[in-house]
Amino acid sequence: MSLETIADPTYLRSIVRVSLTVSVSAVLLSTALSLPIAFAVGFAEFRGKRLVTAVINTGMGFPSVIVGLLVLLVVSNDGPLGSLDLVYTPEAMIVSQCVLAAPVITGVALSAIESVDDAVRDAAYGVGGTRTDVALITLKEARYGVITGILAGFGRAISEVGSVLLVGGNIAYADGTSKTRTITTAITFEVRKGEFETALVLGAVLLVLVLLVNGIVLRLGGQGR
Repeated sequence: MSLETIADPTYLRSIVRVSLTVSVSAVLLSTALSLPIAFAVGFAEFRGKRLVTAVINTGMGFPSVIVGLLVLLVVSNDGPLGSLDLVYTPEAMIVSQCVLAAPVITGVALSAIESVDDAVRDAAYGVGGTRTDVALITLKEARYGVITGILAGFGRAISEVGSVLLVGGNIAYADGTSKTRTITTAITFEVRKGEFETALVLGAVLLVLVLLVNGIVLRLGGQGR
């Protein structure tokens, strides 16, 4: 049995395209926010550092439905960003996934940065390196852990369902192609309709993506040893 007999290929492609666009955009934004925070916390010594680290670690397991609800309140008509009309748009989904992925990327990257031997930093300072030079050397030493954090953030984003369902609405256009319907929300929708074959195809696509990300993480972990 071919995929064409199970589900409309155009429908499937539109869902995968929206999912990847939203998740990749969210991870890029999360990375831009997370890495400076990870470096700032990793390099600095200040009162409350342990508390900040605990908050980051707590955020890694923050309930996605709560994140979706908070983002929905912010972008709703009565919220601070209501004038931007972001409710039930891919942009709102990107914001939601960014909030979920950022603590994961920050936490893993911070752990990698703090695991770099102090002797590496001392040697860089010893040869006249600036703070920027030391940061770049540290990033080079921690690169596998940082990349692992980014991929882990992508894994959480692409497999998310609760928050994107709240802020995106699982909307499809009249021709059936996706506006805000992702792989995970489409699986939920298809199961409710009794279209288990289509749900299984979408589940297989999601599984392949997650396995691909995990394979990259494992490969990087092997190279880092």
